[in-house]
Amino acid sequence: MDDDIALRTALTFTLELDGFVVTALGSGEDLLNCTLPDAPACLVLDQNMGGLTGLDSLAQLRSRAIDLPALLITSHPRQSVRDAAAALGAVIVEKPLLGDALLSEIDAALKRQAAIRKAVPETPRPS
Repeated sequence: MDDDIALRTALTFTLELDGFVVTALGSGEDLLNCTLPDAPACLVLDQNMGGLTGLDSLAQLRSRAIDLPALLITSHPRQSVRDAAAALGAVIVEKPLLGDALLSEIDAALKRQAAIRKAVPETPRPS
């Protein structure tokens, strides 16, 4: 999710080249109104957006018991952003996105998710 269409398009292209199925959204409100996939999936959220921030959106998803792994993209995060991200279970990936940092974090998040789901029996997600 990113409100910068050029960055959103570039990230979508890069992730699709690496074999990911991508749903690109332009706002936190769009994210909250869409149907999220079941696992395996990973949220990639831009912190600085008009309207809801990445953390605002993630907090609302967590309040709905949506526990998908989340990556928060931001530049020079303040300690308060780091603390809030940690509390929501989000990993921060700092801009500029260099090399394969984002892809590596997505892979790691999906592996953690798979390990957790393997260890804990699946419970239905609320509608």
